[in-house]
Amino acid sequence: MNGEYPIYYNKSILHNTLNWNDPVWGEAEVAEILYFHPRGSSHHPRTGIKIAYNQIGIFILFRVMDRYVRSVHTEYNAKVHEDSCVEWFFQPPGAEGYYNFEMNAGGTLHVNYIIDPERDEHGKRKNIRSIPEQIAQKIIIESTLPPVVDPEIRTGTEWRLAVHIPWSFFDHYTPIAKIGGAVARGNLYKCGDKTSHPHWGAWNPVDELNFHRPGCFGSFVFIE
Repeated sequence: MNGEYPIYYNKSILHNTLNWNDPVWGEAEVAEILYFHPRGSSHHPRTGIKIAYNQIGIFILFRVMDRYVRSVHTEYNAKVHEDSCVEWFFQPPGAEGYYNFEMNAGGTLHVNYIIDPERDEHGKRKNIRSIPEQIAQKIIIESTLPPVVDPEIRTGTEWRLAVHIPWSFFDHYTPIAKIGGAVARGNLYKCGDKTSHPHWGAWNPVDELNFHRPGCFGSFVFIE
């Protein structure tokens, strides 16, 4: 299955907004996390995502109808997937690899540029390139939750997380001169490996319990 999501050019968005119904989102469609791996718990949080772009960069807004929310990692490139976490894997048009933008509910970021996600005999990914923290700091992340959520929130909770990725972030490995009219590859995820109710959900289905499956990526179409 190859899902397709249109990312519209939107000159109205100039900064992050945590308001799901903000009119600046215009015609942005909602991508949904619908495919949950059977090895997870029965907790399948309803997750919607809006994405737009313009001359400044890419804007993303996640809305999660959640429960069992936990977020304890606060350091850059920590294991945020263990927390209540949302993710966008993005392979720019023509790029050899992809970026794994992973953000926990508190807004802590984990990101690398990955060319070959397969692991060697030592358990290390075969071709992964780190991104200096000063470059990753160009990404602006805002959440409706505080940086640390502990103890776990066990009642129904809606949380939202906004992400702005400026074009200059990509200059380190994959400069993007023009993206309008192009098709990128990637996927969207929701997980919580070490919450009381682990779950692994995807926008485009993956064929095993492993989000690093470029062969299972869907398409992101940048509409001019």
